[in-house]
Amino acid sequence: MFVANAKRLTLAGAEKMCATAIEGATREGLAICVVVADGGGNVILAKRMDGGRFHTLHSSTTKAICASSNKRMTTSQGAVGQSLDTSHAIGLALAAGPDRWTAMEGGAPVIVDGECIGGVGVSGGNWQADADLAKAAVESIGASVSIDAK
Repeated sequence: MFVANAKRLTLAGAEKMCATAIEGATREGLAICVVVADGGGNVILAKRMDGGRFHTLHSSTTKAICASSNKRMTTSQGAVGQSLDTSHAIGLALAAGPDRWTAMEGGAPVIVDGECIGGVGVSGGNWQADADLAKAAVESIGASVSIDAK
């Protein structure tokens, strides 16, 4: 087979996920940046809330791209889920490219029917808040953060 049918994330989907993350951050009193990338790691939409720190745009972009590439939530684990110490986490980021991989929580893949169609990255809260907001954003469009989820 030389051609495959593929799902893709729409701008409307990206807008819904950003709105969900921002609404959640507002409830928590956080000023975040949220970025949505497609399945190829290209940014579809980026939003930084009033009061959000400017560095969060870069970190949320990297989280979205990394989650999309690895097809799993961003964590301090390596690309295939192995535990990493700090030196190895930094080494992997340098090898993959500092704009392509991160060990920071807050990135979530967008999985639909077992296919990863993008990623969401959130930065501005603590690591748990960032991860929770990214997951809620993905689930707001009926997608999952896990390939194994039904």
